[in-house]
Amino acid sequence: MEKIVYLCKLFYATVMIKTIIAGPCSVESREQLRIVTEALAAMPRVGLIRAGVWKPRTRPGGFEGLGEPALQWMQAFAAEYGVRYCCEVATPDHVALCQRYGIGTVWIGARTTGNPFMVGELCAALRGSAMQVLVKNPTSPDVRLWLGAIERLRQCGIADISAVHRGFEMYHNHGYRNAPLWEVPMTLRREMPEVPLLCDPSHIGGSRELVAPLVQTASQFDFDGLMVEVHPDPDAALTDGPQQLTVADFAALLDNLAPLAAHRSPLTERQLEPLRRQIDEIDHEMLSLLARRMEMSRQIAFVKRDLNLPVYQSDRWSDVVADRLQQATGLGLDADFTRALLEKIHAESMRVQLNVGE
Repeated sequence: MEKIVYLCKLFYATVMIKTIIAGPCSVESREQLRIVTEALAAMPRVGLIRAGVWKPRTRPGGFEGLGEPALQWMQAFAAEYGVRYCCEVATPDHVALCQRYGIGTVWIGARTTGNPFMVGELCAALRGSAMQVLVKNPTSPDVRLWLGAIERLRQCGIADISAVHRGFEMYHNHGYRNAPLWEVPMTLRREMPEVPLLCDPSHIGGSRELVAPLVQTASQFDFDGLMVEVHPDPDAALTDGPQQLTVADFAALLDNLAPLAAHRSPLTERQLEPLRRQIDEIDHEMLSLLARRMEMSRQIAFVKRDLNLPVYQSDRWSDVVADRLQQATGLGLDADFTRALLEKIHAESMRVQLNVGE
């Protein structure tokens, strides 16, 4: 952990991490909640303590949360330690109980975000309240579901909304519990720049060793805050133990969030501007080349039509991919990126050829 924290230290000087939420995946006992609350209450940068109260598991038989008794403890400790809690809600009854026990912030989990019917029911329960709502991304990388959940909350009058990136369930997660797919939260940010965007590195990584590197990456994407799972004894946790940090490790991570620096300064802009101009010129050249390539595809389409040849020719395409990947490797380009780019270009080329003469 010390090595990971040190590496993160190199990147945090220009980070704008404003919101920090931390706490256990699940409330497991009154004493467990008291220990973690007391520890986090002593960390001024922690603004909210997360604590799962309802934990339905993917398969039955595991620990599914303590429900209302946990909320009672949270209400008592909030008054004793001067802290604020948040927890996940999935039904209107959950919302009502949180309101009864003074929980002012709730989050909508990934499975619920992906279900517009359930989001609608939660919106009806939240209507007219002043609660803060955090919306985790859906399990699938469909940004429209994420945007739709936020839009529904706005329509029912919720003003304080943040989005939480916790990764996506994919067939290949490349070593993560949930694939980060950073381009998806960046799309949400472009669509809704006014919505604070938080990163949940615990659920993305699935391993406490990956939390700090993921925080480093989130900082480079200019996330507004973090939501980190912290447990007094993660190895004995009833849910998600491998991804939870100890209190000591979380404190070390927090201590190494360097003082905030301004994103923009005259010196920074002077250094970046000539490099950005070069990128602009390269982008314009790439677009011109792509337009030329599509024009070649149109010309090829006429020839194929005259010769009664199919648009897709697998042998030719296999040769093209092999040749371009070899070239890309020599140029230092990532093979997966190159292959994905070639597939996109090829798909558009086939579309152009199929539409010739329409």
